Amino acid sequence: MPAADMEHEVERLWGQMQPFYEQLHCYVRAKLNQRYGNAVQPATGPIRADLLGNMWAQEWGNIADIVGPPTRGGYDLTRLLNQQHYDYMRLAKTGERFYTSLGLAPLPVTFWERSQLVRPRDRDVVCHASAWDLVNANDVRIKMCINIDADNFQTVHHEMGHNYYQRAYQHQPFLFEDGANDGFHEAIGDFIALNTTPDYLVDIGLLQRNQVPGADADISLLMRQALDKIAFLPFAISVDQWRWRVFRGQIQPEDYNTSWWQLRQHYQGITPPGGPRPADAFDPGAKYHVANNVPYLRYFLARVLQFQFYEAACRQANWQGALNRCTIYGNTAVGQRFNQMLEMGRSHPWPDALEAFTGTRQMDGTSMVHY
Repeated sequence: MPAADMEHEVERLWGQMQPFYEQLHCYVRAKLNQRYGNAVQPATGPIRADLLGNMWAQEWGNIADIVGPPTRGGYDLTRLLNQQHYDYMRLAKTGERFYTSLGLAPLPVTFWERSQLVRPRDRDVVCHASAWDLVNANDVRIKMCINIDADNFQTVHHEMGHNYYQRAYQHQPFLFEDGANDGFHEAIGDFIALNTTPDYLVDIGLLQRNQVPGADADISLLMRQALDKIAFLPFAISVDQWRWRVFRGQIQPEDYNTSWWQLRQHYQGITPPGGPRPADAFDPGAKYHVANNVPYLRYFLARVLQFQFYEAACRQANWQGALNRCTIYGNTAVGQRFNQMLEMGRSHPWPDALEAFTGTRQMDGTSMVHY
């Protein structure tokens, strides 16, 4: 796909989800206005970036306690894990078991010998979780410092998605050993993490059937998901729109900062704290991906694709009920079709890989809205 066509594709996808974002923005702004008053957050107009709980205002989940509805009848996954005396190895093995339940082969012995799963005692390390494919010969590993909590439960499922993808396409020629497009790799693990629903927790013995919350408890979960996943979309577009326009010469150095905040206001509806920023500042450089020239489109596409994969999988599994309650744990038929997509790597144009699993050649943002 030519670069200009992909840019149009992003705008099309954003158009599918923008009305949802506008409602979320309006709701969050009203809650912040109630909390802080007109002097801090006016009831109309943009939201002040520093009130959204994240340094870049890219995900808003940290203010769920301010803007989200109270949790009713839910469960505390961190508490459940600790009650059952999970340690780092049991947590990691649980993540692997999701993939093997789909019919995929267990991870190689070398994974357990060579991965860093806990913080070493004898040296300082970067604990940010990541997945690695070292020598293209079934040597896959993850590097993280596992804590026993709900976030790490999700992270283990996510990172192993990278490893299973890496192993599935390792038979491809070297240049094709990668995700079908920049969004696929991140989307695979996030798609699996979406399956960690109450039914899944019952299946693996973490939750008792009589502890499964009713549907009225889902609204707080869904709000938290929206605050992180829906709110992220316009930020992701802003970052690469700024980069693309810089590379095209449409934004000159003297306008770097002004244009950055213009794009942030246009897409996200946010404004810098304390009034306009000086033109000679370089706020975009505070984002790692700008300073280190890492394309950001992959994260936007991953948000779209993970829900598209999820809805397609649940449809294949003949799931009945609310989409957010679906899990494909234990479904080998879905797993076989899933692995067929993974094995393709980058050997085909990405619409071929998308079609192999979802039945459509076009990325679609409506799955996120359905969820």
